[in-house]
Amino acid sequence: MSDSPLLEGLGVTAAEEAAYRALLREGPSTLADLAARHGASVAALRRLLPRLEDLGLVTRLAGRPLRLLATPPHVAVEALVASRQEEIARSRAAIGPLLAEAAPHPEELVEVVSGRTAVSRRYLQLMNGAREELLVLVQPPFATDATVSSDEQERTMRRGIAVRGIYGPEALDEPHALDHVRRAVASGEQARLGAVPIKLAVADRRTAMLPLTSQHASSVDSSLIVHPSALLDALVSLFEALWRSAVPLPGEDAPDDTVLALLAAGLTDDAIARRLSISTRTVQRRVRDLCDRLGARTRFQAGALYTHHQDR
Repeated sequence: MSDSPLLEGLGVTAAEEAAYRALLREGPSTLADLAARHGASVAALRRLLPRLEDLGLVTRLAGRPLRLLATPPHVAVEALVASRQEEIARSRAAIGPLLAEAAPHPEELVEVVSGRTAVSRRYLQLMNGAREELLVLVQPPFATDATVSSDEQERTMRRGIAVRGIYGPEALDEPHALDHVRRAVASGEQARLGAVPIKLAVADRRTAMLPLTSQHASSVDSSLIVHPSALLDALVSLFEALWRSAVPLPGEDAPDDTVLALLAAGLTDDAIARRLSISTRTVQRRVRDLCDRLGARTRFQAGALYTHHQDR
């Protein structure tokens, strides 16, 4: 049997746990009996008794002399866990009032994260810390491996977080990018294709992350973290404006809609072929078939009809 602490995380001291475990082993005992077997003084155990009772670890049996009974572990530990969870919930609820009391300091509204590893780690923290909503503008280059980012995003959505993403056409040039997007849509992401002037992630409209520099090659080496401020409000407004003009991206089960979405975004046949990993001739054939089915005279009209249908 291990003598290492088991209840430390629930606020039980080593001395309190030792007395409780000794009582579990011995059964109902007087303080004198427990002291003799536990190797502690009666006075020391008497000082521990009020705390052991408050924790719900022991109860007093009727009669004289005083005898103690250990509460069964499945009852005692579950009660301690429930109590600790209530304390955590109350502490978490204090975040809002504490933030309201904090005076804004300009130097705390924006922070800089340097180094590709640090940028990647902070982005994953942003996703994992989201409680209600995640807004993302997606374009390369990426500090985080696409597969890792995709897996983390799926876990985020499984927690019930609403995710909206706008993908720039360049983002779909990455290997398997369209497959990742389709799976994300199937998992619940609302994804659109459109103009993406800058990479951006916003969690709960309270924290935003964007590149420190606009230089393409170094945009993953440093990032800005923006906390509640007029700048953050402007970034959220930018996302919403881009969202309204972007084209919905379909999931895995709608290949024709994918072609129409790429058409509506203004991509050429060659560009569509690259993103779908098919030949330009196949794209041209699909576009002709789609135009016939939609009654569209031009590829532009087919894309416009798709956009109008998605907006309804």
